[in-house]
Amino acid sequence: MTSWTCFDVTMDGGVAHIRMNQPQRHNAMTAAFWSEIPQLFRALDAAGNVRAAVLSSEGKNFTAGMDLGVFANAGTLGTVDVRAREQFRHQLRQLQGSFNAIAEVRFPVIAAVQGGCIGGGVDLVSACCLRYASREAWFCIHEINIGMMADVGTMNRMPKLIPDAVMRELAYTGDRLGAERAERLGFVNGLFDDAAATVAGALAVAQRIAQRAPVAVAASKEMINYSRDHSVAESFTYMNALQPGVFDPADIERAIAAQQKKQAAEFADLPPIAPPLG
Repeated sequence: MTSWTCFDVTMDGGVAHIRMNQPQRHNAMTAAFWSEIPQLFRALDAAGNVRAAVLSSEGKNFTAGMDLGVFANAGTLGTVDVRAREQFRHQLRQLQGSFNAIAEVRFPVIAAVQGGCIGGGVDLVSACCLRYASREAWFCIHEINIGMMADVGTMNRMPKLIPDAVMRELAYTGDRLGAERAERLGFVNGLFDDAAATVAGALAVAQRIAQRAPVAVAASKEMINYSRDHSVAESFTYMNALQPGVFDPADIERAIAAQQKKQAAEFADLPPIAPPLG
């Protein structure tokens, strides 16, 4: 398996466990982080054998968000003239693409959060399918506290996950959203007493997902994402195009037979993604 600077990756029964491994920096999102995370998720997706993934981190905090060193080069993130602004837009699209990769992979991604999930961390977990947290965890749209707007996915995805008035409160004030309130709002799926229990709980959910038919899970993720962004009528049109392509009577027979025998069904992995032509 590829060696990564900012992540450790292990596999167990179709579940990938991805750990941010920079606790001495509170897992701040360095330039290497932004480069590696889309490569990592696309590589896991291309392999075809990943059925679910858990994203966790080592140390006191899940992540401190964007490393300020990323802002150091004014030529990259400056806005002094039209050329600089165009370069800024290009860089911003790249940063957004890093987390889009998490939303676009075929398998569900589950965040296991402890401590602070700050700034870019909220962008990150908003791109995940599910979020579990330790009871002392907290989330903060910190960008407003340093004079800017969050721009890597929080404003685009989080409003679809929590009530509008709460989203505005958090985005305007930069106040912390505690794990208990986050669960009540539905942003967090469940709470655990500490970081270790949170990771274990998230992995248990991932293992349950991994026992389901991978093609059906992937199609469900795609359909939910599409429905979130389109009207009900449009989502039915998309459903009627997608379902005939993924409906597999053999997988249904396997699932029913396994249920009758009270055992886990055996399904084929997703097909690997071929490299680009040329």
